[in-house]
Amino acid sequence: MIASLLAIRKSRVLPFVAALVTLIAMADHAVGNRMSLGVLYVLPMMLGSVVLAPVQIVFLSILCSSLRSWFDLPSPYIEMLLRFIFALISYSACGLVVAALVRNRQVAVEHLQRIAREQALRREAEEQLKTLAESSPAAILTVGGDGTVVAANTAASEMFALPPGESLRGRAIAGYLPVLSDALQIGFESGGLKTTAQCQGRRDNGEIFLANTWFSSYKIEEGTRLAAIVVDSSEEMREHEEENLRQMMRGNLIAASAVSHEVRNLCSAISVVSLNLREKHGLPFDEEFQAFESLLRGLEKVAAIGLRSKDTLPGATPEDELQDLPLQPVLDDLRIVIESEWREIDGEIHWRLPAVTPRILADRHGLLQAFLNLAQNSHRAVRQSTKRELHISVDVDERRALVRFRDSGPGISSPERLFQPFQPGADGSGLGLYVSRSVIRGYGGELRYEPGTSGSCFAVELQIVPHDDIDDNEEHPSEC
Repeated sequence: MIASLLAIRKSRVLPFVAALVTLIAMADHAVGNRMSLGVLYVLPMMLGSVVLAPVQIVFLSILCSSLRSWFDLPSPYIEMLLRFIFALISYSACGLVVAALVRNRQVAVEHLQRIAREQALRREAEEQLKTLAESSPAAILTVGGDGTVVAANTAASEMFALPPGESLRGRAIAGYLPVLSDALQIGFESGGLKTTAQCQGRRDNGEIFLANTWFSSYKIEEGTRLAAIVVDSSEEMREHEEENLRQMMRGNLIAASAVSHEVRNLCSAISVVSLNLREKHGLPFDEEFQAFESLLRGLEKVAAIGLRSKDTLPGATPEDELQDLPLQPVLDDLRIVIESEWREIDGEIHWRLPAVTPRILADRHGLLQAFLNLAQNSHRAVRQSTKRELHISVDVDERRALVRFRDSGPGISSPERLFQPFQPGADGSGLGLYVSRSVIRGYGGELRYEPGTSGSCFAVELQIVPHDDIDDNEEHPSEC
């Protein structure tokens, strides 16, 4: 913009400068030998310096000095030369000083404009940050070096259950989040503290809640300060623990079913032996033998107490508890959990997923646990192998999604015993695959072993949500 203005000013000022130089020269010629009007050339020099570059100013000063010498009073050659040099220096200095003043003024104007723009941007940024802090559902606060709250948003007052209209500012943070007060006592010679912590917080009414806190410390002229973002995680913890309890109860039920199955098998075998003893040794009226048979019948009843009916799969999930959920987030959670431990053993995980993964019927937490069990089995299997790889793939047809876990381990020596509970030689209780298959079957799916030339491969078959159901849900959303 400034360049265009200078161009406009040049087109207007230069003709006026030329005319002024011409008039002064003509006046100097008209005066003749009586006096010199050379001092008047300072005026066009000052006017021209406003729009001319330094080199152009020098050329203009040469022109004015030459005209002054031409119409100057007669004098010796040396004197005329000295006058020309002094005039050239004077005119050039005058023009360059004016040009420097104009340039400094332009620089000052541009600097002031830049400061004004920066101030406007700063005010806009401050307004956005203020709006963001006030509209944030998380508590955002700043704590001074003495442990008192310097600034806090509205969410902080609501999180700590302050009375309406009151603010957290000026209150000691130790009574609400002791971890922040303790963090201020740590030395900050290394440039400050930047960390996260999960701790207990206390509301103004004495209620305790679980807080996830992200905070960092910094120094200003007044001393050390600490900025923190606090989120109430009580509800997430409650849901997580309740889900863990449900999964534990379901796993316990599956384990109890497995134990019951084994006990019933033993009871059947003992019953056969008892019947043979009765017929062979004639012990139907022996009191000790009758007591033994009573104990056997009691053991059979104990094995059947609390178990589901024979028509229900162990660990089956009721239809109303099954979720219509996308498969991709479950696989993403699995990737987050297992990839770090595979990197620790220099292993690789290869994912082969379709462009669009389907929606399935399952329980997200239980399905993730089944996937995790298969991945950990492969992790243990490849530890002693030179090639440590796990291939996870998803194949989809009209009715099912097939998730395969194929590793580069030594393979399975006895595939027929894979899904039997309490296997001898298992790393744990020998219930992992038994429980995982029971969970998958509870979703209407299946977990099976697929033999191959090398390694081991387990396939998880899951039900896909029919497209008609998805379309119906999209066209007729449920009302809350």
